Amino acid sequence: MRQLILSVSITAALGLVASGCQGNQAPQSATQAQAGPAASVERVVDEHSYAQPEKVRITDIALDLALDFDKKELSGSATYTLDWLDKTATQLVLDTRDLTIAKAEALGSDGTWMPLKFVLSDKDKILGSALTIETPSRPAKVRVTYVTSPDASGLQWLAPAMTEGKQQPFMFSQSQQIHARSWVPLQDTPQVRFTYSAHITAPKDAMVLMSADNDPNAVRDGDYSFKMPQKIPSYLLAIAAGDLVFKPISARSGVWAEPAMVDKAEHEFEDTEKMITTAEGLYGPYRWGRYDLLVLPPTFPYGGMENPRLTFATPTVIVGDKSLVSLVAHELAHSWSGNLVTFATDKDSWLNEGTTTYVQSRITEALYGRDMADMEEVIDRDELKAEFKTLDPKLQRLSLKPGTLADPDDQSSATVYTKGAWFLEFLEKRFGREVFDPWLKSYFNHFSFQSITTQQFRDYLKTNLIDKHPNVVTMQEVDQWLYEPGIPGNAPRVESGKFATVNAARIAWQGSAKLPDKSITGAWSTQEWVHFLESMPATLKPEQLTQLDEAYHFTGTPNGEIAMRWYPLTERSGYTAAREEMGKFIERVGRRKLILPIYKALVVTPDGLAFAEQAFAKAKPGSHPITAGSVQTILDTARHMHPAATAPSADKPAVVGGPVKAPMIEDPAKPPVQPAPASK
Repeated sequence: MRQLILSVSITAALGLVASGCQGNQAPQSATQAQAGPAASVERVVDEHSYAQPEKVRITDIALDLALDFDKKELSGSATYTLDWLDKTATQLVLDTRDLTIAKAEALGSDGTWMPLKFVLSDKDKILGSALTIETPSRPAKVRVTYVTSPDASGLQWLAPAMTEGKQQPFMFSQSQQIHARSWVPLQDTPQVRFTYSAHITAPKDAMVLMSADNDPNAVRDGDYSFKMPQKIPSYLLAIAAGDLVFKPISARSGVWAEPAMVDKAEHEFEDTEKMITTAEGLYGPYRWGRYDLLVLPPTFPYGGMENPRLTFATPTVIVGDKSLVSLVAHELAHSWSGNLVTFATDKDSWLNEGTTTYVQSRITEALYGRDMADMEEVIDRDELKAEFKTLDPKLQRLSLKPGTLADPDDQSSATVYTKGAWFLEFLEKRFGREVFDPWLKSYFNHFSFQSITTQQFRDYLKTNLIDKHPNVVTMQEVDQWLYEPGIPGNAPRVESGKFATVNAARIAWQGSAKLPDKSITGAWSTQEWVHFLESMPATLKPEQLTQLDEAYHFTGTPNGEIAMRWYPLTERSGYTAAREEMGKFIERVGRRKLILPIYKALVVTPDGLAFAEQAFAKAKPGSHPITAGSVQTILDTARHMHPAATAPSADKPAVVGGPVKAPMIEDPAKPPVQPAPASK
């Protein structure tokens, strides 16, 4: 996912360049190097938004929308309450993508709505179109009437057959990173935070939910109203509709899901209240009222999305034993790190995800023990080390330089999640928890409901931790973490005693062909099976894979953490027996973390590419636009390497011709017995 009022310090020599939009101010980017660690002031520039928050800011949005499953569209209006910071400004510039704008109006002093002139710029492939509204009188409220596109990048419309219950259609949003603009015209930048309300009409058999004050006792009547009283950034705006029912976990938490899924989800997530209480003990009260979870269909592109009051979660973490519920710990942690204190631009994403991954680890340790936290950290850091072997060094910085990231969906998750968390653990180990924990809690309080930059984080860290406890950590060490690629040599190390046992079993099997006794593997958690698979050589002999499969039934596993590691291994090794179930998995599941490694392994050979294209052709009609775009990029890139490859027919599927080699690809797992959470 996952998973955000800016205190802008004015100045910084950031040159601005236009991005080719006719008659509108384009997103800005720096022509000079990013202000380094010595800079004490900065001007915050969001390269991925047309908005001009230094002139005017939206403080509240009132939505009035009709939801139409047949047309696959939302239609209606958004009314903005505006704070005009520049008393000479005469335009309101909003971000849009593929929206049809019917009209723009201003609320006059007499209470009547008056038409305003507006223009929609040409579409940029990544940024969409700027909607520039002429507002010479700087009205307090502006209203835009519009219709979304059936292909809106931030909405997925599912036919009944694509849902768990197969009876009713389903719709859900995914606004992060910059997809909110595809279903609401707005200032789509985390610099701007706003409250919102919504009136949504829908078919009477559809329950509608939003990232707001959902009523667990709401009656399905096709007419729903919502309020979000806390200010949020645009990427946390969320909506979902379908055959949804509720089951409580505690007085302030519960699960929404399709009827066939809700009991399983409630059982899997029954520790949620314990997680909330644990986080509150560490970092202060939970400030968002309710914390509910919505289990989406398997086409959801992420593991989870931290929409306030209503985390969106993938069903791929519901495996029956709570082994993957650290995803809930992660999304809950965003209630402090991300939703409460938010990154100001996508260049500072580690402030959300790195801090959240650190907090997730602390919750995991408190509830499930240090062994579990250690295993998850080892898995994450092994993945990061592997990614850094080939990742462009400019993407290995926590604080990215301007112009580094063309599309914010393409960030290095290993950097923003794992390196960011590792940095905070470095600080924790040096200062000790008795010092670091109160500092982190004070950080959340100090910047609550604000969007900040890495520079602001650095300044607060220096003043309130480094300077108050001299000779513990230097600012040079801090700046190496923030502004340099790679991992500093003095990073704290973590080892797992449980993984030592796994390594011994794997090595013994490789030498003797004798699998470890069931008395050993029967108690392994998901994390231990992950490590077992990830530590294998890049390829194995087909007979070795057959032996593993017959013993552990990896092929066809319902556990996506296993599938994303097992299937690439089989493909690299020429193990054709896994192909049929592999195809079913990538056709059914849309979570990018789980399926992109499989596609990457497939497209290494012409035959694999043909098979991948066949599988994607079946999956694409039900794929989320974000997932479909990512898969299409992999296929298009591979097609240039294998121009002669053609997709096989459905009655003559492709097979692997022999062992092939592919890059090692991210993180694995096996249905465990022992309850324990796994990394997001």
